[in-house]
Amino acid sequence: MSYVEVPGERVPIRMWADPSAVEDGAMRQLRNVATLPWIKGLAVMPDVHYGKGATVGSVIAMKDAVCPAAVGVDIGCGMSAVKTSLTAHDLPGDLSGLRSKIEQAIPVGAGTHREAVDPDRLYGFADAGFGDLWERFDQVADAVKYRRDRAMRQMGTLGAGNHHVEVNVDGEGAVWLTLHSGSRGIGNQLAEHHIGIARGLSHNQGLVDRDLAVFLDATPEMAAYRHDLYWAQEYARLNRSVMTSLLKEVVRKEFRKAKVTFEREISCHHNYVAQERYDGMDLLVTRKGAIRAGGGEYGIIPGSMATGTYIVKGLGNEAAFNSASHGAGRRMSRSAAKKRFSVRDLADQTRGVECRKDSGVVDEIPAAYKPIEQVMEQQRDLVEVVAKLRQVVCVKG
Repeated sequence: MSYVEVPGERVPIRMWADPSAVEDGAMRQLRNVATLPWIKGLAVMPDVHYGKGATVGSVIAMKDAVCPAAVGVDIGCGMSAVKTSLTAHDLPGDLSGLRSKIEQAIPVGAGTHREAVDPDRLYGFADAGFGDLWERFDQVADAVKYRRDRAMRQMGTLGAGNHHVEVNVDGEGAVWLTLHSGSRGIGNQLAEHHIGIARGLSHNQGLVDRDLAVFLDATPEMAAYRHDLYWAQEYARLNRSVMTSLLKEVVRKEFRKAKVTFEREISCHHNYVAQERYDGMDLLVTRKGAIRAGGGEYGIIPGSMATGTYIVKGLGNEAAFNSASHGAGRRMSRSAAKKRFSVRDLADQTRGVECRKDSGVVDEIPAAYKPIEQVMEQQRDLVEVVAKLRQVVCVKG
């Protein structure tokens, strides 16, 4: 599918989705974004839906400005994936034990590690950025500095909502490990802190939507935000990398006789800002619920608890600012899903997947999401599929 262009006040809205199928609230948000004085382009991914502050599935390119609410409160949220040497034949018929060991190794929900993870004791972990991250913590906003200890103990933890750890099998029978998480409590607090500051700035008082308040280049507020933003994005990346190491260790021990090996980790943010160049301009590109899909770049696009995940390569479509969807995208809110579906519905829709099947995750039921196959069809000019994975274990917070 090529994009559909919807008129916007300052820029056209390029949509890799059927505009008539997008809920009114999301379309209103997109039109509001297109009114911003600093905007140079707006691309909408096929998983588009209404979001807090700004639309999920939106890619916003601005000149000398950035909107913190358009990043979202889970700064740096994204996915990691690793292909293993295991095959489906190596997996036992009962995967409940493997799921239990994953849950023991990786705290979920609001949980933390009892003590901060020691990177030197992690299996296969060699990331020089770990120490530098904590050295730079002294320069983050004073409002969050009291959270240092908790942030250190949350490094290597999953969170809740749509965050997950999964064991998957691809079409050729190879076993993959995937996970989805972000910058945890510290990223949320940094985001809320800076969103509050942006709303109070004089240049934002006349905006059609105060949620779209921006920071402007060459101001102390922008400098402070970009420092904390990039710090949180790095925290999120390292959080996934630490969890990947913990997950590898569980799998290595569980399948010791198989002498498991692991390929290189694929990792991608889908709530973040990057400085990129388009049409001869240096722009700040905000992706909220979207991955970068530059030519040949690997990405990960999940469906839901039981509908599979796609490993993709970007096609470098500049009309979409080299982007693609971050997943299937919700088609109903969490509260609506809880009202409509039962635990029995959840069990039916996740049959064959070792996962939670209780009221605490009914809002994550597959039917609450758009069909991932449809989403992938709508972005054939954005990515090519490398592998389709099906879940056999799904750990939720």
